[in-house]
Amino acid sequence: QVQLVESGGGSVQAGGSLRLSCVASRHTDCMGWFRQAPGEGREAVALIATGGGSTWHADSVKGRFTASHDGAKNTLYLQMNSLKPEDTAVYSCAAAAVANTCLREYLYNYWGQGTQVTVSS
Repeated sequence: QVQLVESGGGSVQAGGSLRLSCVASRHTDCMGWFRQAPGEGREAVALIATGGGSTWHADSVKGRFTASHDGAKNTLYLQMNSLKPEDTAVYSCAAAAVANTCLREYLYNYWGQGTQVTVSS
């Protein structure tokens, strides 16, 4: 079992920044951030292979969001800059304990409780 605890959500004006954190109870091969806006489906935002450090970001956030991982702390971060109202969503941290690839959403079988990010115009 893996427990994931997120923090760092909140409300900010457009153009502002927020930093999300997600602490995992143990090492996992993959960690990622997903988001879901009201009435929308879940979207992968950033996925990271914790061992090799390779990271994928959705086109919608490239250049604005940066995911990073601290292996010593089993902690995933998401630095969100230049936030837009369309970034408003519940952001959830997820993990895949053992995986050969971190780019398949179905592999993520541990989920945090989610944290609300609201961006006002």
